Amino acid sequence: MTNHKIQYKKILPDKSIADFVECFWLVDNTTGIEKDVVVLPDANFDLVISIDEGEPFRIFLLGLSTFYDKRKIEVNAKMFFISFKLLAVEYLFHNPISNILNEVLQLPDNFWDFKESDLNDFEIFSIKATDTIKQLIPAGIDSRKQKLFELIYASNGEMTIKELSEKSFWTSRQINRYFNRYFGISLKAYCSILRFRVSIGHIKNGQLFPQLNFSDQAHFSREVKKLSGVNPRELYRNENDRFIQVSAISEK
Repeated sequence: MTNHKIQYKKILPDKSIADFVECFWLVDNTTGIEKDVVVLPDANFDLVISIDEGEPFRIFLLGLSTFYDKRKIEVNAKMFFISFKLLAVEYLFHNPISNILNEVLQLPDNFWDFKESDLNDFEIFSIKATDTIKQLIPAGIDSRKQKLFELIYASNGEMTIKELSEKSFWTSRQINRYFNRYFGISLKAYCSILRFRVSIGHIKNGQLFPQLNFSDQAHFSREVKKLSGVNPRELYRNENDRFIQVSAISEK
């Protein structure tokens, strides 16, 4: 009997790379049918290695998403993802991703020495990727940037730009220039996405009212609908597992 549920798995990173990697995750469509899904913004960017029935082995980079994305998961599609935090842009990739906001960038088929055979085992892939990333992390990292992202993530995007500036010893103007140059969005817009990501976990648990610093229920519902296309109640129902949000995937 065919299993009509797509398989999702997630592995959290080793502590040594946790400043740069949010998680490793996979999508495996063994249902025998093409699936329509809606991928929700999750405040990260992803490196993907994939294969499916109609496409050869590919490696590509997904830029930050600022809105929901309707996609099809092809028959027999298998995709392994490395979900990166923003600090990885400058220190692992050494190039801005502002030019691929809501876009995809094809990478060489041998990028970071990944191969089609790496899709055979998710755990082994995560170990290989971890070893590669460890070797890429430079010795010197700007402590202001480390502190800035530590504060942003720890506060779920709720700390004001003024507070972030004071505590990271970096001016607001410098922070916003950095965000626009490297990521293609403002710090304020990024924090809204991060707050939405955290709210998805609350909604999944049946909390359809704001848990974070939204002004009221109407504001909360507007923000959720803007980034997911639906209201909190429909998101909670998630009929046919239509909505995908990385942070909501159970850990392996």
